[in-house]
Amino acid sequence: MTKIANRRVGFEEALALYDEDLFALGERADALRRELHGEKTYFNINRHINPTNVCKDVCKFCAYSASRKNPNPYTMSHEEILGIVDDIVLRDIKEVHIVSAHNPETGLQWYLDIFRKIKEKYPQLHVKALTAAEVHFLAEEYGKSYDEILDLMVENGVDSMPGGGAEIFDEGVRDYICKGKVTSEQWLEIHRKWHERGKKSNVTMLFGHVEERKHRIDHMMRIRDLQDETGGFNCFIPLVYQSENNFLNVKEFITANEILKTMAISRIVLDNVPNLKAYWVTSTVNLALVAQEFGANDLDGTIEKESINSAAGAKSANGVNLEEFVHLIKESGFTPVERDSLYNEIKPWA
Repeated sequence: MTKIANRRVGFEEALALYDEDLFALGERADALRRELHGEKTYFNINRHINPTNVCKDVCKFCAYSASRKNPNPYTMSHEEILGIVDDIVLRDIKEVHIVSAHNPETGLQWYLDIFRKIKEKYPQLHVKALTAAEVHFLAEEYGKSYDEILDLMVENGVDSMPGGGAEIFDEGVRDYICKGKVTSEQWLEIHRKWHERGKKSNVTMLFGHVEERKHRIDHMMRIRDLQDETGGFNCFIPLVYQSENNFLNVKEFITANEILKTMAISRIVLDNVPNLKAYWVTSTVNLALVAQEFGANDLDGTIEKESINSAAGAKSANGVNLEEFVHLIKESGFTPVERDSLYNEIKPWA
């Protein structure tokens, strides 16, 4: 596990970082980023597939699941999903990222068969699938333990887990924005168990809605504690809340200054998580490029098709062109490096 050689900050000190000058904070985070990664900015060539938007939960921030704000329910067939996978493999895409809603109508085997069929046909393809929220849903819905669900995922070809469903770990905030969903402790326990199986995962934080700065710092501290224990997190991904077509009704939107400060503080606090992702889907490509100078060393990937955040207003529905993506990273003064899903370097794009 990579750890930055830097004095570890505590909760109060981390919270106070928000009061520092933005550019001074950026310089500190940038120094840590360069200590770990130099001028490299990682990305991968990936495809998101969201198989269903039918969901038993009603999260106030969500614009993706079928509801009165989005009255267009769908569930893809396995044939449709495999048709997408057939296409992406022809174009040398190396990762398929599969997350969706908590659909009680499909059955546990429907989920597992998706992964198995993909892996049997394309064993070289990395399958990143099922958030901890989905694991919790499947365990509850079908009377299984977390261990049983995770073992079934491994048996059916899941290689790593995405970091979704973390939202904000503070239970007061969770009770307001996603009541009834996986709790913070359950989320952390699922990832702990996944790491104990020798598997890697990511971790997210949804911010810019009704949470306070102290809730973000608490979230980071809990991640740091589990990472000290397991070393299983590849990457931390701060996700900027998207405001359209949901039920939170946030009136004052987060500023670019606050987003960049949160990015920089993440790099400073999470001294044991090797990668910090500026997820362009929620921050916009332009701000993600700026975030490279505030601690971020990863911009996710080309994505190609994205349904969850774009439903809430993000400009990500059709991904981004690979050549343009590489060009933008170069023009911002960094070296684009294609990686695999576990952060092994594939090649620099000179």
